[in-house]
Amino acid sequence: MIKKKVNQDLRDKNIEFEINTVKYRALRFYQTKMTVDVLILNDPDKTGVHNIPFAHIPKAIKKFIKPN
Repeated sequence: MIKKKVNQDLRDKNIEFEINTVKYRALRFYQTKMTVDVLILNDPDKTGVHNIPFAHIPKAIKKFIKPN
């Protein structure tokens, strides 16, 4: 039987991480595209929701977001 891939809502987990001095908060994980919607916290020039690849997230955060 085929396993249905579902999008994970990560807002309730409050997952925050930093890449190159930019702080992000994970909002939603898309298993089909292997991307994560994030909100940028400390940069007022880049407001709104951005989509980044799952591979670019730090390894410690990948343990919380299990893609399987």
